Amino acid sequence: MNPLSVYLSQWTQEGLSLSVLNEFGWLLLALAVAWLIVKQLSRYAAPASVLFGRQLVDGLLFPAVALGLVYIGQILLGKHQSLMLLKLAVPVLLSLVLIRLCARVLTAVFPQSPLAVLTERLISWLAWLVAVLWITDLLPLVVQEMEQVHVNFGKTHLDLRSLVEGLLSSGLVLVLALWLSATIEQRVLAQTMTDLSMRKIASNVLRAALLLIGLLLALSAVGVDLTALSVLGGALGVGLGLGLQKLAANYVSGFVVLVERSVRIGDIIRVDGMEGKVTDIKTRYTLLRDANGRETIIPNDMLITQRVDNFSLTQSAVALQCPITVAVDSDPAQVQHLLCSAAARVSQVLTEPAPQAFFSSFSQDGLVFTLHFWVADPQQGKLVVLSEVNAAVWNALRQAGVELPPSKPVLVQAPMSP
Repeated sequence: MNPLSVYLSQWTQEGLSLSVLNEFGWLLLALAVAWLIVKQLSRYAAPASVLFGRQLVDGLLFPAVALGLVYIGQILLGKHQSLMLLKLAVPVLLSLVLIRLCARVLTAVFPQSPLAVLTERLISWLAWLVAVLWITDLLPLVVQEMEQVHVNFGKTHLDLRSLVEGLLSSGLVLVLALWLSATIEQRVLAQTMTDLSMRKIASNVLRAALLLIGLLLALSAVGVDLTALSVLGGALGVGLGLGLQKLAANYVSGFVVLVERSVRIGDIIRVDGMEGKVTDIKTRYTLLRDANGRETIIPNDMLITQRVDNFSLTQSAVALQCPITVAVDSDPAQVQHLLCSAAARVSQVLTEPAPQAFFSSFSQDGLVFTLHFWVADPQQGKLVVLSEVNAAVWNALRQAGVELPPSKPVLVQAPMSP
């Protein structure tokens, strides 16, 4: 008879016994106490955190506390009776802890990432599969079969069990490293570093260092010879020298830009004919948002090798111009005064430096003037400011009786008859 049949038979025979009722009562007590503890501690937690989640029961802390209480009950009640329900609850809660840990950490570190969602689903299926094998006492048989399968990596001989345990432990260590780096970034770096660029480089270096240390510890715990990684390092160096030069240059340029602070998050720059506000500096590329709200991905190598106009190093104000043409018989001095006064009445236009109007040239249509003014934040929309200034100029000229050149009629040629 297989272990599953034995377990079901035992459950049927003792399902209504007093021991099962004791276990059921302890399980309900453990869940209630865990809920109360999480509810009290959630008052001091950040919203949507890894420990508490969006609600009280969908975070990591609730199943972890319940698992600890159930395990204590298993020890206490196991001295006086045989256990069935608590043995069932332990693997279920343990699987739930692992799933919540990986899911919440991946969601916090990589929000809206399809790969993170796929990884979360794979971890869920694997955790529940192990829980089912544990409950049905089939896990020792599966582990014994895995030990019979051997995998060779050069001179290193590993069985399938050691390989799977190494992968699982490495994944768990990497998730813990990501959680630790995200926690330090939110709790320490966000409060001690006000400069976004320096905070970005500190978080990137911290995350890379923790991931590297965690990976080395996981590989060493499994028994992998770390000296074999020197071959991988040599191959990586050859790859960087041959085909990954541009990619490596972008990563190095990203750290150089962050360290030198020549371009910072929030600066208004112009590079390769593109002008906008720097919204984020990644390790490989920089995000630039123009006045129309469109974001452009710029490789970090361009910020080092090409000319970059940074309008935020001195001041964020930007000069704008409006060409205006009036009738030939207009008074130039009056028109200049009207243009400057109209621009000064627009709230987005700076009073210092004050708007200026220049008599630019003559044309067949009339006298051409150029209205020159400054705005403090061009990212709010240049077209909006230009529209308001043009409307103010139109009203000022119309109230003062200044005529605009008449529009030329559009001549439409009639088609020739065949």
